[in-house]
Formats: sequence, C-alpha cells, structure tokens
Amino acid sequence: MQLQSALHILFLYLINLVLCHQHHNLFPRAEYAQIPIGEPTLSINGVPFGTRAYWMREANLALGHPCPFAAFGTVIVNHTGSSDLGELICTGANSRSSTGNPILHGEIAAINNCTSILTDPAGPYKLSPSAALKAFANLSLYTNAESCPMCASAIRWAGFREYVYGSSIDALIVKGWSQIRISSLEVFRQSFDMPNQSRLIAGVLTNETDPYFFWQYDPAYPCPRGCAREGGSCQAK
Repeated sequence: MQLQSALHILFLYLINLVLCHQHHNLFPRAEYAQIPIGEPTLSINGVPFGTRAYWMREANLALGHPCPFAAFGTVIVNHTGSSDLGELICTGANSRSSTGNPILHGEIAAINNCTSILTDPAGPYKLSPSAALKAFANLSLYTNAESCPMCASAIRWAGFREYVYGSSIDALIVKGWSQIRISSLEVFRQSFDMPNQSRLIAGVLTNETDPYFFWQYDPAYPCPRGCAREGGSCQAK
C-alpha cells in the first residue's frame, strides 16, 4: 500500500514537470519579472514628456535654493483643466530642519499647502473640506525624488490622479542616503483597496534631478548648477 502511494506521488510529480516544461515552451518569457512602470518619455494620460519635464524642473525650483542638503521638492498640478501645460496648485519642499517637524517631507508639505489653498475662503477655489478631499483625484503630484513609504502612502491616501518622480530610492541609497527600503511601486501594489487608482510615472528627467542628491556624501561629485564646494559642502555662489 505504501509503495502504491509512493508511486502515485511520483507520477503526479512527473506530470507536474511535464506541464511546467510545456508552459515554458509556450510562454518562454514567463520566467522574467514583469516591468510594470512605463518609460518616462511616453505620453501618458494625454500629457507629453515635454510637459512632464517642465513640471519636474518646477519641483526642483520649489526648493528655493540651488543646493539645499535635503533637496526634496514637490509641485502639485491640475492637468484636467483647459490649460495644455496644466495649472500649478501648490508647491512644497522638505522642511524638517527649518521647522523641527520630522515628517515634513516635500510631499507632505505640498499636500498641506494645497489643502490650505483649496479651502481658503479668500482664495481662488473656496472649496469645502469634503470638496477639497475629492479634488485631489484630479491632481498630479511631481516630486524630484522617489517618495519614502510614508509619503507614497500619503499620496495613495490622498487619491492623486498621478504620481511622478525623478531620482529613485535605489539611486539615493547608492549615493549614501538613508532610506526605508520600500519602493513606491510596492506601496502601490499593496494599496489596491483604495477607492482612487493613481498612475505611477517614474524616472522623469533624472539627468537633472540626480545632481541635487548625489553630492552630499560624495566629495568627488560636482555641485549642482549655481553652487560650489566650500568646506566640504556645496554652497550657493
């Protein structure tokens, strides 16, 4: 009886091997991981790459300084209006060191600023709190570096239409930055229960965003434009 059972198990195992081999022949690329993020130069949601590049440069300019140490800048834009370029709603920059607030990353600062602007009774939008919450579903967030998992989660909770970033967490880690090693893609994968789906667009204009983050821990790396090395750090000229 034991021999018969063992032979049955062996038979099932051999059948499984044959089926796996046939699957591999039919789908020879199935063993490779899917690459779920589109190329950054594509025209997505009707927005061409030139427009993406413009707003990523604006995210860099949101820093207000050519070479701050924590050079994380963000802009929030409406691409659903009548303007081909899009409408700037608000900006934000990493403000931890200036405020003492440890979670005031650029994305959080921008979301806070947008909430204030959208609900300001004397401002251009004058939205109620409930209407402001719904408005985020029409907005796109651009940040010059991939969001940490806290900020990526905040982006998903806000329900942004799009989330666009420049330099990747992996690139920052290679250049010495301390990071919580959870990618934005993983946060998006685990947030499918959220009512609004956001489009993730990665690696936009990295040739211009990377220099803002590569000099801090690498003395050999050149300073961003408009800055020069002084005492081991990059300072505005």
